[in-house]
Amino acid sequence: MNNKEAIIQTTIELIEENGEHLEEITVREICKRAGVGLGLVNYHFGNKDKLIEQCIERMINGIVEKFQNIREKTEGRTPFEKLEFLGNMTLDFLFEHNTVSKISILTDMQTPKDNDNTGRTYAAYLPLVSDCRPDLDEAAIKRKTMYLITIMQQMFLRCETISQTFGIDLRKRENRKIFHTQILHDILEV
Repeated sequence: MNNKEAIIQTTIELIEENGEHLEEITVREICKRAGVGLGLVNYHFGNKDKLIEQCIERMINGIVEKFQNIREKTEGRTPFEKLEFLGNMTLDFLFEHNTVSKISILTDMQTPKDNDNTGRTYAAYLPLVSDCRPDLDEAAIKRKTMYLITIMQQMFLRCETISQTFGIDLRKRENRKIFHTQILHDILEV
């Protein structure tokens, strides 16, 4: 494993260990565990924040790939039920990995790229939305998929405001599931 990859792997391990306390991860600790010199973090990534963003993107990539391969878990379900299942998985991940999810979503919003985490999530949802509404044209399917992804991100980022506005605590899994199902019905008009 090269130095850059060792730094990334070590940082991912530290992110997973520290959970919501990413500020406690130091460059010195990363380099010590990775067995590399201190200057290599700046050389390869510019700074610790950019390193953490790249690591979080890689972590989320793995989750999105799992989302794209949920077919075996949803065998025998209707297209709507499959979409509901994927949405609940996504929302559970966002709320259970608050800091990592927030960094990922905000990074995608600040510096959007074609194949960022939001784009890959969109790609995973697109065929499921299409299966739910085969009567719609491609442009409508794309819009509805984008609406869904955007609303789910807002459900997470603005959960306090949504809780106050709608009187529903989205930090509770069962409440998220109910709210998400209603959003799906609203967007898909089914």
